[in-house]
Amino acid sequence: MRMTELGRSGLAVSRIAFGTWQLGGDWGSFDDSGVVATIRRAYELGINLFDTAQGYGYGTSEELLGRALRDQLRSDRASIVLATKGGIDPEGERTRDARPAYLRKGVESSLRALGVDYIDLYQVHWPDPDTPAEETATALQELVDAGKIRHVGVSNYDVADLTAFEAVRPVETLQSPLHLFQRKIQDEILPYARRLDIGVLAYSPLGSGLLTGAMTASTRFDPDDWRARSSAFTGDDFIHNLEIVDNLAAFAAGRSMTVAQLAVAWVLAQDGVDVAIVGARHARNIEAAAQAADLALSADDLAEIDKLTAGMTPALGSTPEGPL
Repeated sequence: MRMTELGRSGLAVSRIAFGTWQLGGDWGSFDDSGVVATIRRAYELGINLFDTAQGYGYGTSEELLGRALRDQLRSDRASIVLATKGGIDPEGERTRDARPAYLRKGVESSLRALGVDYIDLYQVHWPDPDTPAEETATALQELVDAGKIRHVGVSNYDVADLTAFEAVRPVETLQSPLHLFQRKIQDEILPYARRLDIGVLAYSPLGSGLLTGAMTASTRFDPDDWRARSSAFTGDDFIHNLEIVDNLAAFAAGRSMTVAQLAVAWVLAQDGVDVAIVGARHARNIEAAAQAADLALSADDLAEIDKLTAGMTPALGSTPEGPL
């Protein structure tokens, strides 16, 4: 597994991170035992960065991750980089809540759920427009000083949000969506992160499943799966993008890779991206993603991919307020 230094955090991490959004109840049902085996397989493959969040099922995802890695966390804690997120409360008074009291409460909750004494990387899940950046950043620095967390990052922040936070304490990492059907961060956010040496973790590199190659026009989602309510996974936009995926799959096959591996390799080829966060419920999927970290795309390949996706309809994902 290829490793990298995650920006100015200095953390040595695998270029593929194991993501656990799919374990929080927003993506339909799954088999716990199979997921535990998949997480352990990721560790065997050399993946050392595991990303989760308090908001993924109010600790459900964190508890499952902690259970899966319990032996490793007890015997070799330093071999694992645990990243989690806080600051959203979908069923609370404020959907986005980055007030100091809520963040402190969230860190304690995450520590208990994961079964650890400290969190390697704690990230503000979404920007909270009603809480001054100074309050949020100061509270997180106090948690670093207390030894509860070791590094501070943010997620889904734009340049204005990053600048406000940066004025109080360094933003060490940024987590943002990036895939072939969602490239918004390329214009301003990635250049900003490069200038400040902010480590960038790209989430949803497979377009929330759109780029797995497993979906067809007849694909339907469980009622409790957020994609069932997303415009990107219904109607004509869905059909149109699936046709583009078919073309990408043919291009990938000519280079001895799957369309999913092509998608991950493309994300990792973007200037300024350190890590691709890949979610998986089956070992075979994380094994394929791990291989993608070693795949190189030439300048000609990247240009051809741009041509193949030129007519795509953006798939924007989901927010705490609901699917886009």
